[in-house]
Amino acid sequence: MGMGMHVAGIQVHSAVPSTTDPQAPIWHASPNYGPRRDGLKPSLIVLHYTAMNSAQEALDRLCDPVHEVSAHYLIGGDGTLWHMVREEDRAWHAGAGEWSGQKDINSRSIGIELDNTGRHPFSDLQMRRLEQLLPQIMHRWSIRPYGVIGHSDMAPGRKFDPGPRFDWLRLERNKLAAPRGQNDGPLDAPMDQFRILAQSAGFSADVDDETLLSAVRLRYRPWATGPLQSADLVPMTARS
Repeated sequence: MGMGMHVAGIQVHSAVPSTTDPQAPIWHASPNYGPRRDGLKPSLIVLHYTAMNSAQEALDRLCDPVHEVSAHYLIGGDGTLWHMVREEDRAWHAGAGEWSGQKDINSRSIGIELDNTGRHPFSDLQMRRLEQLLPQIMHRWSIRPYGVIGHSDMAPGRKFDPGPRFDWLRLERNKLAAPRGQNDGPLDAPMDQFRILAQSAGFSADVDDETLLSAVRLRYRPWATGPLQSADLVPMTARS
């Protein structure tokens, strides 16, 4: 969950259409938001885990003005979907970091929190609800699969969500995240080539080699340990 500054004078209860659709999100307004800066529109979707004991605990924090954190959506482990900040507005979920050389990720993104401690698998009900929500957001804002990222991707070393238990391959198979390269990558593993590939894949934060390797592995090879291997380069050889 990212930090942000409260913007005075903004009405908390944004105009969100009412609906009787049982699949519609539950509107639960958060006061922690502001306008997107410099006329920016969403081009990224950032996925988080809540690292809290329950969805209700996370919902309370995301809607508490004292904590100054929020997200556009929260998905519970049972698939319940809460909508807290209008997509047109800037939620405070990403904090410091960058992706593809661009900063102020809050102004460029939609934030989705997933009720998960980071230590257990994400439920099928939760993943299915995420797979329903992502295409809708991507269609509304013309966001490509490449624009669906984890908090750890844009804040290496500072954030670790959605964590090693998140099923990125499941999203990739459904064209809801950028596909990874397979077995046609480089045979050797020089660090300078790794950094070039990581940069081209979007990992542009100014961090040391070890931190960068950890962030890339968290996304693609969370089980991997030890020094850089050629297998660490392979996933970043295919982008879309």
